[in-house]
Amino acid sequence: MTQPQQEPLPAGHISGFAALAGRLADAVGAVVLGKQEVVRLTLTALFAQGHVLLEDVPGVGKTTLARALAATVHGQWRRIQFTPDLLPSDVSGVTIFNQATRGFEFHPGPVFANIVIADEINRASPKTQSALLEVMEERTVTVDGVRHTVPRPFLVVATQNPVEMDGTYRLPEAQLDRFLMKLSVGYPDESVEIEVLRGANLRSPDALEAVTDTATVGEMVRMAQQVHVADPLYAYAVRLAAATRAHPQVRVGVSPRGVIALTRAACAYALINGRGYVLPEDLKALLGPVFAHRILLTPDAQLRGTTPDEVLADAMRTVPVPLPGGGGAGPTPPAANGRASARVAPAAPPPAANGYATPAQPNGAAHAAAQPNGAAHHPAQPHGTAHAPAQPNGAVYYPAPHSAGHAPAQLDGATDAGSGGAARPAASAHATKAARGRLFGFGGLRPLPGS
Repeated sequence: MTQPQQEPLPAGHISGFAALAGRLADAVGAVVLGKQEVVRLTLTALFAQGHVLLEDVPGVGKTTLARALAATVHGQWRRIQFTPDLLPSDVSGVTIFNQATRGFEFHPGPVFANIVIADEINRASPKTQSALLEVMEERTVTVDGVRHTVPRPFLVVATQNPVEMDGTYRLPEAQLDRFLMKLSVGYPDESVEIEVLRGANLRSPDALEAVTDTATVGEMVRMAQQVHVADPLYAYAVRLAAATRAHPQVRVGVSPRGVIALTRAACAYALINGRGYVLPEDLKALLGPVFAHRILLTPDAQLRGTTPDEVLADAMRTVPVPLPGGGGAGPTPPAANGRASARVAPAAPPPAANGYATPAQPNGAAHAAAQPNGAAHHPAQPHGTAHAPAQPNGAVYYPAPHSAGHAPAQLDGATDAGSGGAARPAASAHATKAARGRLFGFGGLRPLPGS
């Protein structure tokens, strides 16, 4: 089924988003040293309106990461230290009778903040843990029959210690499924740990200056919802989830909510990397953080030491990656020599806007090669006809131009092939970026700071 036509994001907004996300990552990285990828994934969860579960040993910077992120976006943050005697009202808030006004007043709990740190969440009882379920999914809290909305943006960063299991309560599957990602900070490298001991360039989260504000973060969240996802990539995400459900060592596979979470996170991840469209690499990079904690293994698989990451590796091996030309929908057929052959994209489609080249074709068929300086252009067509891009039917990863059937915007108004069939010279990377900006340009969101 073809997805509805969607206006592509302007190139200026995309570059502004990536630049601002980079400044946020650098600011948080000044406090959490040597964990750039964890910081980027946490920012991805923030822009995708998700939540993060950090599972690691004590003292590796889980709480510091959340505090630094709250400081850089100039948002409120609250910390909840989960203990066995913590009550649900201690999390969500309570209604108290005010004798002066002769009425009931609601006193909000610590969940009413932009970033909530749920420290050692597995030490609270399941009843208290369930108090987070509604607010994580609905962004509202119901107390005494009255719904209260939490501020936006809203991010829950929960931590748990996998080592000390005495006096802990295992998180239920329903609550684990509410977390967009499950990450592990891990121990720092030797050089980073020495730098921490020296105190060189080490800053406290309280000393960080705000890079942006919550209103701009809300704008970035809305931008992430406009990222283009081609239909083959939707199918790729669904087939990856289906592969986990059909795996013989899996008792419960990834739910539809998990597939939605993967595509949502991929949209934010693409923008952080400076693209207005999703690539298969985005889905594969996020597969472990988004899918692993949603997979329940069989008892036999647990005894054998099988991990969810191994199940996901099997899924990526068995599910073919869709090609820019729309191929890869089925299993890759073996070649005559017994090797797996690359799928042929139909009708020699153009490479994607980022130079993502079509794989080499079998039987020596020619295909479009990446051009010098990172520029990519369409191959010259027979009889001198210009090649029109595939329209929004999932044939390519990047969004097509507004008017269906016309050739894409070219540099300085030139077409890929003249009337005599001669291909135009390859453009420079800078000029290609400018052309991409014209191709993706439309009057939508306001420019972000730094764009």
